[in-house]
Amino acid sequence: MYLPFIIFFPLVASLLLLLVKSYARQFALVASLITLGYTFVLTCNFVPDASMQFVTSYPWIYSLGINFKTGIDGISLPMVLLTNGLMPLIILASFKQTYKNSAAFYALVLFMQAGLLVVFTALDAFLFYVGWEAALIPIYFICALWGGENRIRVNLKFFIYTIFGSLLMLVAIIYLYLQTPGQTYDINAIYSLAVSGNAQSWIFWAFFIAFAIKMPVFPFHTWQPDTYTEAPTAGTMLLAGVMLKMGVYGAIRWLIPVVPLAFAAWGKTAIILAIIGIVYASIIAFTRNDIKRLIAYSSIAHVGLIAAGVFVWNVQSLQGAMIQMLNHGINVVGLFFIADIIIRRLNTRDMHNMGGIAKQAPTFAIAFLLVVMAAVALPLTNSFIGEFLLLLGVYQYSIWAAAISGLTIILGAVYMLRMYQRIMLGPVNEKIPVFADIDGTEKTVLVIIGILILAIGVYPKPLLHLSEAAVSNLVETVNSKLLSTKF
Repeated sequence: MYLPFIIFFPLVASLLLLLVKSYARQFALVASLITLGYTFVLTCNFVPDASMQFVTSYPWIYSLGINFKTGIDGISLPMVLLTNGLMPLIILASFKQTYKNSAAFYALVLFMQAGLLVVFTALDAFLFYVGWEAALIPIYFICALWGGENRIRVNLKFFIYTIFGSLLMLVAIIYLYLQTPGQTYDINAIYSLAVSGNAQSWIFWAFFIAFAIKMPVFPFHTWQPDTYTEAPTAGTMLLAGVMLKMGVYGAIRWLIPVVPLAFAAWGKTAIILAIIGIVYASIIAFTRNDIKRLIAYSSIAHVGLIAAGVFVWNVQSLQGAMIQMLNHGINVVGLFFIADIIIRRLNTRDMHNMGGIAKQAPTFAIAFLLVVMAAVALPLTNSFIGEFLLLLGVYQYSIWAAAISGLTIILGAVYMLRMYQRIMLGPVNEKIPVFADIDGTEKTVLVIIGILILAIGVYPKPLLHLSEAAVSNLVETVNSKLLSTKF
């Protein structure tokens, strides 16, 4: 019963929070820690093989063949760890912020956590879609109600993009349901379908567009920088740290294994789009003076490398994608939290109005530097092993693709170190007030992030071991389908 509890407890806690209302942030933090505790228990009982474990299945809408079926394997467990591990940090990072109607704010955060967990554990296509939409609704209201001055226009664009992709995916899911014997949404029945090549092609694009918008991958990314900038910091952390991983996970679980022939035909196009996004976003990041926008574009570049790794489809690249999704979540939450600390103290996002902060806040300077080093994949930081495996996998596909994809590390180092230099080093900007060093919850969040960065960087084996068998099995399954059939 570990998995049903982990999924439903955040949902129940969000409803209770709306009733209790008092001590909202403390209530949300305790609820997220309880969920994390049960996740650790589940992880300790997980056997790192290729099997689906902790499977639960209950009839939901029996007449339509819809079941509440969930399970965990080595591909979904890292995503559950990411979601439930980041949630307490995101809530704790918001303690210095004041939100009007905070009970509603934190209830939405917990509701979104439940939706994300459904996405990462669903073994029923309809349930996957329900979780996909359930995760979208709360983040829309979080951004629309507590965002910046341009939040309405920006969130309308975000909503249109995501709902368009979701509807395309829903059409593809219904089509697959109608093709299954006995008409079911069960993932095993859908995996077993022998869909024609032409049908696979349009299904591929229906799923791919939905997932590419969420990641986001070029050219479906244009909603992201504005939304990340206008969202409250907790909302930006949820979007960048966890929500975009829904798209990558969806491609691994629900796109490539379902339509392998279309993947063989169109996978190269997806790789090209991902690589274009790496270079494009990195170049744009060079020109940004708004700290939140710079981090937003850097996220597009790094996720582009993860997406390229997924679509080259070999064990090394998929292992890199799995661990790098987790690492990217940790690092980007750290970067946006650092940006939030700076913005709250200086009341500006413009790096022209910053400088010399390291002299006033040495502890903050050390924490900031560590997160920047992780973001540029310095050896012994968490991102190094992920990006190394991704580039190794891409290299096995194409040396030229690897060479261009590697620009994400080179260009990333340039604009991230340049950002650190402009904000933290040099003479103290006379226009800014005295910058207080971090303390309390700020220090707690950054210390935890720093420990995770170094621990995973020094010893990533346990995380890689969790997903190794499941990744190898999935790659072999898809490759065997490709060898046994023709497009």
